[in-house]
Amino acid sequence: MISVVICTYNRDKYIYGVLQSIALNDYPKSKYEIVLVNNNSTDNTEAEVARFAADYPDVELRTFIETNQGVAYARNRGTEEAKGNILIFVDDDATVNKEYIAGYVAFFDANPNIYAAGGPIFPDYEEGEEPEWMTYFIRRLLTAYLYFGDKERNFPFNNYPGGGNAAYRREVFDKVGFYDIDLGRTGGMLVAGGEEKDIFRKMSAAGIKFKYLPQCILYHKIPRYKLEKDYFHRVTCGIGASEKVRTLKISKSCYAKRLFAELIKWGGTLVLWCWYVIQFKPRRGNMLVRFRWNVTKNLVGWS
Repeated sequence: MISVVICTYNRDKYIYGVLQSIALNDYPKSKYEIVLVNNNSTDNTEAEVARFAADYPDVELRTFIETNQGVAYARNRGTEEAKGNILIFVDDDATVNKEYIAGYVAFFDANPNIYAAGGPIFPDYEEGEEPEWMTYFIRRLLTAYLYFGDKERNFPFNNYPGGGNAAYRREVFDKVGFYDIDLGRTGGMLVAGGEEKDIFRKMSAAGIKFKYLPQCILYHKIPRYKLEKDYFHRVTCGIGASEKVRTLKISKSCYAKRLFAELIKWGGTLVLWCWYVIQFKPRRGNMLVRFRWNVTKNLVGWS
């Protein structure tokens, strides 16, 4: 049995679409279930889920309400409730390609010694083309963009699957534990994040292998507000705050290493800023500097 786990909070605009994209997969419906965890939504999410259930009665859909607010709580609830040996986590504001489930299943069947995998994440801009100031690094930040080519491979150093497009053997959670509730985002608050990073760091430390699968594609919906200044500010500040919590929970030495890494990243940021200025694209460089500054000040704890 395969369990597709979707955790949702106030995404009535998108939830039917992601459920439908799963139902339209080229994979037998009798061999998978959808586990939907509603994390206290106050919009029309329940009605949209009911509409999907009526339209696709042949899909096994099990729904749960997680009253503890936060994506880590919701993902942990989905993990506990899932009946499958393979758990595929899909974001609630996305759609997947028709080969999505079959791609993961075929991979795990062929690779019994590999315990997790993730695929590409492409932004789906609701209002046309992406902004002129967008760079590779900002795209990854704001849209969760992830693409490492069209061949199956190991993830590049210090990279890991995006939390909205990742699959695990159930044994992973027995070996490294569940998502850290101190790191997951809570409701509309973006002051914390990185529970996916924490899981994959623990997996790497334990020698548990994971792979990049180009055939399992997720298209992430990007509304206009995610391209505006306020959202950018909250997300970048949240990264720094989350990294401080995550590394200090490991050790003071880990936190010190993260501070040193931040200095190195500043060097790269300033080089890129100069490059964009030379190219007469100062907005791109300025956005990168703003990104780095927000991360740094929250990592250090400056107000």
